[in-house]
Amino acid sequence: MKQYRPTSPARRQMTSVDYAALSGSRPLKRLTFGRARRSGRARGIGITVRHKGGGAKQRYRRVDFRQNKIGIPGRVVSIEYDPNRTAFIVRVVYVDGEQRYLLAAQDMRVGDTVLTAPQTPLRPGNRAQLKHIPVGAFVHNVELFPGKGGQLIRSAGAAAQVMAHEGGWVHLKLPSTEVRKVPEQGYASLGFVSNPEHGAVAIGKAGRRRLMGVRPTVRGSAMNPVDHPHGGGEGRAPIGLPGPKTPWGKPARGVKTRKRHRPSGRLIVARRSR
Repeated sequence: MKQYRPTSPARRQMTSVDYAALSGSRPLKRLTFGRARRSGRARGIGITVRHKGGGAKQRYRRVDFRQNKIGIPGRVVSIEYDPNRTAFIVRVVYVDGEQRYLLAAQDMRVGDTVLTAPQTPLRPGNRAQLKHIPVGAFVHNVELFPGKGGQLIRSAGAAAQVMAHEGGWVHLKLPSTEVRKVPEQGYASLGFVSNPEHGAVAIGKAGRRRLMGVRPTVRGSAMNPVDHPHGGGEGRAPIGLPGPKTPWGKPARGVKTRKRHRPSGRLIVARRSR
């Protein structure tokens, strides 16, 4: 982690990730494109997600989550920052000359070789079918549907642990402690996702949060009754309800939001622990 000199009250608390391990190279132009911010708004509806807007200008990196170049090794030429995700990304040049951005695994270095194949050496960044990954190994960027590309475990420092192989399914223990069945034909990358220090960053000041596209959040109890169920009252009043509610009157905090009869519920072996 990078510490700052206490030149102001905000700087005294502020921390950030140390980017010394990154290559410092500019992103490959043909693998990026500009993207306008939607800021939580839907066409013809307006705001659908509150507290979003503004932020620094960004370019989106085309990250290859599918990694479908089976049996073709590639070499890591740079480790780069991606403003659109919490993890780092790596630029890989394959032996056929094609370049792609991949999700960086922890402990990956420039010059490392990455390979996607049904069965690969157990090195961080390599990608193999789940049925060939031994019990106890940690994986990320896991496919829920074979061939669709990785959808699970893509945020900084995350990993799932292979718990068992049974009847064409692999049991994965997710970071939430939930144990879930995934098809064994699907691919997964070995190791942890890079940038594990991301969760320990102290933002320090409001302006830094605004550059991230986050607008201020106002407490419901500070509003008027017309604006929020918690609003109103003289001075610092309690909410006057059996339990907290959202601005639209729905129960909040501690309420189950998952659909009871969701089809994928049968693939959950053990629910997450409280």
